[in-house]
Amino acid sequence: MKFEAILFDCDGVLVDSEPITHGVLRDQLAESGWDMPIDECMRHFIGRTVRSQAALIESRTGRPLTDEWMARFYARRDELLRAHLQPIDGALDAVRAAHAHTGGRIACASGADRGKLLLQLAKVGLTEWFGPHVFSGHDLPRSKPFPDVYLAAAQSVGVAPERCLVIEDTPTGVQAGVAAGATVWALRSTTSDAAELLAAGASALFDSMRELPQRWQIEGGLPSNS
Repeated sequence: MKFEAILFDCDGVLVDSEPITHGVLRDQLAESGWDMPIDECMRHFIGRTVRSQAALIESRTGRPLTDEWMARFYARRDELLRAHLQPIDGALDAVRAAHAHTGGRIACASGADRGKLLLQLAKVGLTEWFGPHVFSGHDLPRSKPFPDVYLAAAQSVGVAPERCLVIEDTPTGVQAGVAAGATVWALRSTTSDAAELLAAGASALFDSMRELPQRWQIEGGLPSNS
């Protein structure tokens, strides 16, 4: 089919934020009494909001997950993101190509809080490409794995979800895109399991964001402007 819009996740797809964010989270959880390796922390939390795992955190730390705790986490996280965040290899070229191929019908749809999302896009120079089409699951009734954020993104660019291609990297995100009715391609990484991505509903897997422009023309049926 010919995709008319491309909707991108952010963390792990556009920006290499997961090691930074989960390093901060791991350290703060350790301070609260739940000490674990970084890879275990990432298995628990990648693709999920911290607040959605409140029951798990409270059971392991024996302490309530308070607004003060979350504010401290956000402040520490954002400080390191401002200092160290880098784009995923090939992401900038992929976004530019998607914008050209679709006539600007692209959006960013993330499960992250809006402050983090905007900080990250600005840090790596992607804000101008998405314009107003940036959506946080925190601002909607339900975040991923529910489809709300992708439905909002599709509506914002004026394309039916069934005509959208979603680019994701976690089973939770894949589930959200599929639930919205979109086609989902998933980026394989050291933090994602190929079998889980396919089981969640991904119709294709790829290994690098650098692959996407050519694959869109060959497999996705996107028209070329050349």
